[in-house]
Amino acid sequence: MGKPLVSVITIFRNAQRFIEEAVDSVLSQTYANWEFLLVDDGSTDNSTQVALQYAARYPAKLHYLEHRSHENRGTASSRNLGLRHSKGELVAFLDADDVWLPEKLERQVAMMAKYPEVAMAYEATVFWGSWQEDGQDIDQDLGVQPNLSVGPPNLLPVFLTDEDATPATCSVMFRRAALEQAGGFDESFAGMYEDQALYAKICLEDSVFVAEGFLSKYRKHSDSLCSIMEKDGQCARARQLFLTWLADYLTQRRITDVNVWRALETQMWPYRHPFLKRTLGTLLHLFGHNLPAKTRRHVGLRILRKFGLPASITVPEP
Repeated sequence: MGKPLVSVITIFRNAQRFIEEAVDSVLSQTYANWEFLLVDDGSTDNSTQVALQYAARYPAKLHYLEHRSHENRGTASSRNLGLRHSKGELVAFLDADDVWLPEKLERQVAMMAKYPEVAMAYEATVFWGSWQEDGQDIDQDLGVQPNLSVGPPNLLPVFLTDEDATPATCSVMFRRAALEQAGGFDESFAGMYEDQALYAKICLEDSVFVAEGFLSKYRKHSDSLCSIMEKDGQCARARQLFLTWLADYLTQRRITDVNVWRALETQMWPYRHPFLKRTLGTLLHLFGHNLPAKTRRHVGLRILRKFGLPASITVPEP
């Protein structure tokens, strides 16, 4: 009694290798007051049948959704379809190739109850490589001190400066009211960055609780959307489109926070000066190839600030 309903939304497309493990991790939750929406983004493999079988087995708790004519409309549109049909006061997303630890919902519901001012809560995730025999797990670095409620817009510069610190979708819980205020997911993002666009909108307006520990596993595999786009050379272009969208959004909302704009300007600089970016990349490869990736990024940013980025930035008038 008195426990809020959590809407769990899983979008999937051709996920037959992993979807059962994802669904079973929800069924194994220690927190019982949830509904589960499986959103089919136009699958052509057996994952549609798997999802329908689960929906038939648990008709009171689990529901199958699809776009009209079984269309493939992309990640943002599919997440929004789940949101429109969900009823929970709290919302959590689990992609079909990831899994939750059993106490994920119970612990995050407790966080949201303890910190009623926050719109969203998250913790680090495990980048899960050990599901394969020769794989290795990597613990995410949050980039901020955990167990704190962080006020707006302080997390956004962190996410922009260190993309690895951005929460995985499977590690986040939202209040429905915050999602509605943000307008849901921006459907101009059909593939990557729909989650980061939403985080940006929420972090600009609301407080966010950052917790310690790990409650989810983000599966690393060659068939993931990120891996496919990286192999096709589309990641840099997707990143540039997101940063351009964010600059427009900040301008429209008349956001004047200098730290946000400075972080955005730092990330946009390489796209505005591709020759210098390539030159810097070559130098870092030649002389810093033994350094960890995060250290190379840090060194690169210091060089950019010294020789490339302007000492001051122009912030739009409110």
